[in-house]
Amino acid sequence: MSYGHTMGFRFALTSICGVWLMLINTLTISAEPLVVEASVTLDLQKVTGPIVVKGSNITIDGQGTCLTGATQGSPKAFKDIAVFAESVTNVTLRNIKAKGWETGLKLVACSGITVENCDFSDNFHDPDFGWGENGRRGGIVLERVTKSMLRKNKANRVWDACVLVDSNDNLIEDNDFSHTSNTCLKLWTASRNTVRKNVLSHGIRISPGEVHARDSTSVLIESGSNDNKLLHNDCTHGGDGIFVRVLNGWCSVGNYFEGNDCSYANNNGVECWAPHNVFVKNKANHCSYGFWMGGSDDTRLIENEASFNGLATGHHNSPHLPQNGHAGIVFMFGPSSHTLARGNVCEGNNGAGIALIGDLGSKGRKWRAYHWVAEANVLRSNRWGIYAKHADWITLTGNQYVGNTVKEVLLDGDVLRVSESDKPIQKPDKPFAVKVDGPQSVRVGTKAEWQVKLSGGGEYQPNYAWDVGDGQLRTGSTLEHTFDQVGFHRIGLNASIGESTEVGWRNVYVVRDVMEIGTESDLSNWSIEDFHDRTRSNQQTSRAAFEADETDFLVGKSSLRVLIRPYAGFRAALTYPKSRDAKWSTAGKTKLVFWLKAINEDVTGWQGGPFIALHGADGQLCRIEPKAGLDLMRQLDHNEAREGWRLMELPLAGNEQWQLDGEVPKTVQAVSLAFDSWGAPTLRLWIDGLALE
Repeated sequence: MSYGHTMGFRFALTSICGVWLMLINTLTISAEPLVVEASVTLDLQKVTGPIVVKGSNITIDGQGTCLTGATQGSPKAFKDIAVFAESVTNVTLRNIKAKGWETGLKLVACSGITVENCDFSDNFHDPDFGWGENGRRGGIVLERVTKSMLRKNKANRVWDACVLVDSNDNLIEDNDFSHTSNTCLKLWTASRNTVRKNVLSHGIRISPGEVHARDSTSVLIESGSNDNKLLHNDCTHGGDGIFVRVLNGWCSVGNYFEGNDCSYANNNGVECWAPHNVFVKNKANHCSYGFWMGGSDDTRLIENEASFNGLATGHHNSPHLPQNGHAGIVFMFGPSSHTLARGNVCEGNNGAGIALIGDLGSKGRKWRAYHWVAEANVLRSNRWGIYAKHADWITLTGNQYVGNTVKEVLLDGDVLRVSESDKPIQKPDKPFAVKVDGPQSVRVGTKAEWQVKLSGGGEYQPNYAWDVGDGQLRTGSTLEHTFDQVGFHRIGLNASIGESTEVGWRNVYVVRDVMEIGTESDLSNWSIEDFHDRTRSNQQTSRAAFEADETDFLVGKSSLRVLIRPYAGFRAALTYPKSRDAKWSTAGKTKLVFWLKAINEDVTGWQGGPFIALHGADGQLCRIEPKAGLDLMRQLDHNEAREGWRLMELPLAGNEQWQLDGEVPKTVQAVSLAFDSWGAPTLRLWIDGLALE
């Protein structure tokens, strides 16, 4: 790392009898940074920066010291880091200012760090940048930082005010991270963090007259950022307020959002494309849409405000509902299975209060908005209180419809199994919750059993309704069922006490027993090879670890877990056996099958695939690859495959999806499964049930 900026002073720190002293040599001019290894109070008249922290268990008090990088020129040309620390613990940094740098503060592989009352404003800033990524820089960047705290700091007029990468169990509280050109807060593979009472407003990059805001947002959460809590933050006036993005298919789940104000966003107050998140008592008013929730299964929306969105006098981008309509809450362009919307207020929206919409392109054949409960919502002065299209198993109970100008509930085609009741919701004496307990993987044609796991509810026992995807509802606290088709299946559950209903679910993978090839044993006989397109690379860069996973599997007793690190960035072929002496006969075989689960953290995701090769004797090779224009790593049969398993079935004769190149060997000596990403991140793969059938 180069620091470049010339300092006027060199500091050395030492300890005498436990008292930390600072010795200042004012006669030496050095390009080296100030290296801090012991506790120190900086002389604000002497220090201009940069600082490198190398000591643990220390306190650095800047007393308002300003570390100054560039004093003129464009902020997007600013260089270097004002304060940097790596692999230190229990450091307190307070009362420091830094401006004119590429990044104000960067911490790497640190733990137990406290940063308070610091100001990292006016560093790298690029309001004119277009769409896409422009680096992690600006105010504060944390990489692999744990159990640390940022409190009462500022970072304004920067690209990213605060970025957490691979950083867990941290507290972000009472900071002003507002007025940024990209994000106020960004989480990337950052989990179990608490973000509380911060000003995260005006995260927006937009030109006068521009329609969209180029994916700028006050809060951006993506790529496996799980189980975070965002509480009572000001996320107003952003491109979006809170954006849970899933560009690469790696979902961020288990996050809890309460009391955040996401109003006045140019696009969406809240935009979420990931499942299993909870939104309670947030505000998303005066945006183009309040909550845009495409592709977010198992979402709970409780007592939020989503009002006055899509108005001609305010933000009104992307009118996707009929008659150029918008919505307070909309689930669209992505599945929404197992959804609960309770007690939300949706008033004065230019379109629907709540909209639930299945796949428009296929007219609901690919997926419907499935298994919905909407109860006790206040739907006032919208065009439609509730709008539904291509939807199935919808429960509408106790909603208040007041003055909606076109229709209270519009079922706009292909809406199945709707139950409506206008009875007021009588809440149970004690809140209750349900889960579905039972197997995740079952054999085809074999009866299996799932039970309700109930918590709360007082002395009352709910009435239960089950659905297994065949259109027939079943009752009772136990479900017995036999699935007769291999693949992915959903189980849905409604549990009702009085008029109040809770939602439960279970994803089930139905498998058949097969003679597994390399995914149950003999894992040491796998190899990895790098290819550029179809030509073996001159240099083998990628390395892979092949291990048995006995906790996440579907067939047999384990799956094959593959960690590719480092990864060369182009096609990586996993071959079994590496000895290429298998001698599997293809007589009577019609397809190659396997179950696949994958995580690719590159922001642009996969580059086609998967690419399969069957190796015969004497160099004979047969390839089975997706046909031109198809990326079957991205094109999923079910939304849940982003975070779970999917069944890959490759016909040896090819079909409308798979292209056969070469003659299938009568005797297969080895099989290669190749994967390709646009970037070069670590790749994680799980493969199970690999077989010729």
